[in-house]
Amino acid sequence: MAAQGAHNPSPGTGRKNPRSGRLLRHADFEQVYKQGRRHFSTHMTVFYLRRAVGEGLRVGFTVSRALGGAVARNRMKRRLREAVRLSRPHPGPAADVVINPKKSLATAPFAGLLVEVGRAFEVITQKAAEKPQTRQ
Repeated sequence: MAAQGAHNPSPGTGRKNPRSGRLLRHADFEQVYKQGRRHFSTHMTVFYLRRAVGEGLRVGFTVSRALGGAVARNRMKRRLREAVRLSRPHPGPAADVVINPKKSLATAPFAGLLVEVGRAFEVITQKAAEKPQTRQ
């Protein structure tokens, strides 16, 4: 019989955050900020930019030093990574996403965070399905 508190798999077991699904290069972050669109929610701002090639979402996080010390910032990133892992649409649209948390994320309940991240992905998927507007 397993002891109480033993490792129990989470509901999203089997879903991973592969390296190909992460936004890693500084130039990619800059491109999303400069050319992308924004989605605002209670505990975060989500920047996103549709990609011409590739498949699936690439997600990155930026947490400003103004939000707290290293321990607080790393905790925010861990919570966001888990919320993204559980909410990520598979395969999802070809888009780059950068999530910037607000200070309130540190004390937000995780269930609310899951809802916000899921809603942001819904908006991104919907906008990615629309035809691109041509500028004149």
